[in-house]
Amino acid sequence: MIIDKIENSQLYAGVSERIAKAFAYINSTDLLNTEVGKYEIDGENVFALVQEYNTKNLEDCKLESHFEHIDIQYLISGTELMGVSILSKQIPHTVNNEKDVAFYKNDSTLFELTEGMFAIFFPDDLHCPCIKNVENSKVKKLVVKIRI
Repeated sequence: MIIDKIENSQLYAGVSERIAKAFAYINSTDLLNTEVGKYEIDGENVFALVQEYNTKNLEDCKLESHFEHIDIQYLISGTELMGVSILSKQIPHTVNNEKDVAFYKNDSTLFELTEGMFAIFFPDDLHCPCIKNVENSKVKKLVVKIRI
């Protein structure tokens, strides 16, 4: 798991070619004016999902992981809390292989993600996005899915 500001994204481009492509897309796209939807970066190997939503109460959010993808979650606008944990501490209660997602009991540590920050979640990193901080916030987020 990596949590940082987008201005430091070049530090992580060397991790893999696909991560480099993801950050090149983030840094070269006017995301504030990009419509909600799915955008191909490198076919199904790297694609972006632009999302808009209102944050929710912790108990309404799900701790999740992915087996075949790395997530880069970049906050375009708004603020949210994210829960994080590691796979070795959890057993999934629901697995959907078709959608590459597993859900876990929400036993996580919270951190705040603000505009211009990103988090990279590898398969061993559990994450629970969309949590409200003190008050609900309208969020615009880019989630880049990177096939492993």
